[in-house]
Amino acid sequence: MIEIKGLRKLYEDYLAVDGVSFSIGSGQICGLVGPNGAGKTTTMRCVAGLIPATAGSLRVAGRDVQSELLEIKQRLAYVPDDPPLFDDLSVIQHLEFVGRLYRVADYHDKAERLLRQFDLIDKFRAGATTLSRGMRQKLAVCCAYMYDPEVLLLDEPLTGLDPPGIRTLLASIRHRAAEGATVVISSHLLAMIEDICTHLLVMQAGKIHYFGAAESLRRAYPQAKTLEQAYFAATGDPQGNSIADADTTPLIPPVITISDPPNLADYSSGASS
Repeated sequence: MIEIKGLRKLYEDYLAVDGVSFSIGSGQICGLVGPNGAGKTTTMRCVAGLIPATAGSLRVAGRDVQSELLEIKQRLAYVPDDPPLFDDLSVIQHLEFVGRLYRVADYHDKAERLLRQFDLIDKFRAGATTLSRGMRQKLAVCCAYMYDPEVLLLDEPLTGLDPPGIRTLLASIRHRAAEGATVVISSHLLAMIEDICTHLLVMQAGKIHYFGAAESLRRAYPQAKTLEQAYFAATGDPQGNSIADADTTPLIPPVITISDPPNLADYSSGASS
């Protein structure tokens, strides 16, 4: 469902993502983790087609991101870490707008079910500006779920959520994957997402340090008691120093080499709508 080869993203003279390659299949949940500035959000935005890649091949749901973006947007949902909502719309109006836009059958009934699932039903008439940070996050997730996308990109979706909200979101992600959706979830809270992730993509300084089954990362560092400790070891993070005997050599899979320098004139500078 997601097939990325040699992704590079250059912001003027800053290389944010450098030669990233990975593929994620239907029904898989990939945790995208790494320190601040690792290139996680940039990678997600390139996959979603919100910003143009400087170089590389990006395919989502069998479509090319650069040439078939409209078809991809019908199959993909991206929830950023600070969801932009419409100030003039109420909670229920957000969902009805998405339902009508994507021609969802019985969209009003589906909106009501989602609001009940995420404990927003009491706020269905409330304006977006009156919502707390966590409620805004839950509303954005509900909007993404309205049209049952084949691919879900969730950037720090746990931010602002209370414990019941986190439990509901993680359970919903499991359910979506079981129904065949492909999910990428970026989070600094590895301890909270490790139980749902089938795969991990560990990034640092714009490069991949590990990509593969989550359990394989744990086995690569047998002294690590948790997946979070294995992550610290893989990234050489100082907080992993307690794993004294672990091999902290980054696990770098082969990536596609780009022989010719990218021609930035071929790419637009603005974000795609």
